[in-house]
Amino acid sequence: MRRQLRSRRAPAFPYGYRYRLDDQDEVNQNYLADEEEEAEEEAQVMMVPGLEEEEEEEEGKEEEEEREEEGQGQPTGNAWQQKLQIVTEYLWDPEKRMSLARTGQSRSLILVIYFFFYASLAAVITLFLYMLFLAISPYMPTFTEQVKPPGVMIRPFAHSLNFNFNVSEPETWQRYVISLNGFLQGYNDSLQEEMNVDCPPGQYFIQDGDEDEDKKACQFKRSFLKNCSGLEDPTFGYSTGQPCILLKMNRIVGFRPELGDPVKVSCKVQKGDENDIRSINYYPESASFDLRYYPYYGKLTHVNYTSPLVAMHFTDVVKNQAVPVQCQLKGKSIVNDVINDRFVGRIVFTLNIET
Repeated sequence: MRRQLRSRRAPAFPYGYRYRLDDQDEVNQNYLADEEEEAEEEAQVMMVPGLEEEEEEEEGKEEEEEREEEGQGQPTGNAWQQKLQIVTEYLWDPEKRMSLARTGQSRSLILVIYFFFYASLAAVITLFLYMLFLAISPYMPTFTEQVKPPGVMIRPFAHSLNFNFNVSEPETWQRYVISLNGFLQGYNDSLQEEMNVDCPPGQYFIQDGDEDEDKKACQFKRSFLKNCSGLEDPTFGYSTGQPCILLKMNRIVGFRPELGDPVKVSCKVQKGDENDIRSINYYPESASFDLRYYPYYGKLTHVNYTSPLVAMHFTDVVKNQAVPVQCQLKGKSIVNDVINDRFVGRIVFTLNIET
């Protein structure tokens, strides 16, 4: 409610009324005080309509926001069309010729930036690899301190290293014969004489010269294996219950048996009665890897190198039961008792010969 302005007229006195000077001064002072109060009230009255208008505007805005929220809770068909239009324009805007908020020019610029970035990255990686290969020799390992002692493997191949066969049933042992024949093709006497040289036994075959120079290899003929060569007995003893098994050491570049003593092979029953294996013949008869086959210079220069072999001919083994066999390497610095790796310096297999 607006306050009413009081009259700004001076107070009226009765006609002919006479008063003293002091009374007139007091009346003037009261009149001025009333004027100031009226001016203040008028200013307040003039400010009130503006405040009321602002309050009305705020109430109107609140009502509009409430209506909009109610409309969002229950979208109309026009609202869905607007959203669909926004998505469509985001995918392709024909006016600005933009797709996914990017023009063709901006996309081309991004592709160019990524191309140069990845090209630079590939160039840096290639440069570092090139520098690395310059520092590494392809002929000799750079770090050999962590090289393990030689591991061993046997031929022929057998599932789980179990040799199970029946002497009277050739189909049970024929696969072993085929495996041995295929493995020994590279040891044929004629091939060894053609490619390799006849080296004096009992000493290292050391070859001086540049590391990229081709090295010669010593002959290891198939005939060195005698009864286990397959030349005299094409069945390698499997037809008579006297099987041959070949053992070889893994190649290690630069390896030499220490103290000039060749590494030897020894086989025995792993667990059980030692009399289950009564006789074993070794070929070569020394049951060792001769020194002339060492050192090995790597496959790039020692191209025709053939690993030396030791053949075990089990001539008298108990029949009709499984016999666990352990063959070990014997020599200086040879490790053959690693529990976690049964192929380092030793190998364990099973013979089960039925009659």
